[in-house]
Amino acid sequence: MSVVIALFILFPVAYILGTFPSALLIANARGVDITAAGSGNPGAANIGRTLGRKLGVLVFLLDGLKGAISTAVGYAFAGYAGALTLVFAAVIGHIFPVTRKFKGGKGVATAGGGMIALYPWIGLVMTVLWLLVAKVTKKASLGSLAIALGLPISQVIVGRPAGEVLAGVGLFALVIWRHIPNLKRIIAGEEPPLKRSH
Repeated sequence: MSVVIALFILFPVAYILGTFPSALLIANARGVDITAAGSGNPGAANIGRTLGRKLGVLVFLLDGLKGAISTAVGYAFAGYAGALTLVFAAVIGHIFPVTRKFKGGKGVATAGGGMIALYPWIGLVMTVLWLLVAKVTKKASLGSLAIALGLPISQVIVGRPAGEVLAGVGLFALVIWRHIPNLKRIIAGEEPPLKRSH
């Protein structure tokens, strides 16, 4: 089986993996409709604000695992190109899940999990950057935007090939686009802060 055919078959598999509704399942188990609570986004940050930090971290890990698994499988078949192709599929699945009328999360955790698996040191730096920005600003969305911008910059700094940097720019643009409502709320002073505890 050629690499192209393998990725063609695996792309929809990674997409379906990306649709796994971590936030919805955890919130529903506690009798909460996360799409109607907080910001309404079915993601780790909104779970953290609504149901507590521990559950927010759990959702982040589960969503990140979707990206990490996709990255590992793609890398096994086609190196960096395969890894980036399948993590992109997983992110698209998370953002536009066919199982939920294409209404999903923002894809940050899923993309982050993929980047940690593919570029461990860059992933570690981006994780620290997110924590610092989110802690200082009390805004998860600003942390997400910071690492979205930091990814392609980091790829350039460590000398990754142009194709990989372009993929990083693509992920950056996708995250920025998904955070436009957050940016509007920040400008209006209406963006909810991260919950401190529990």
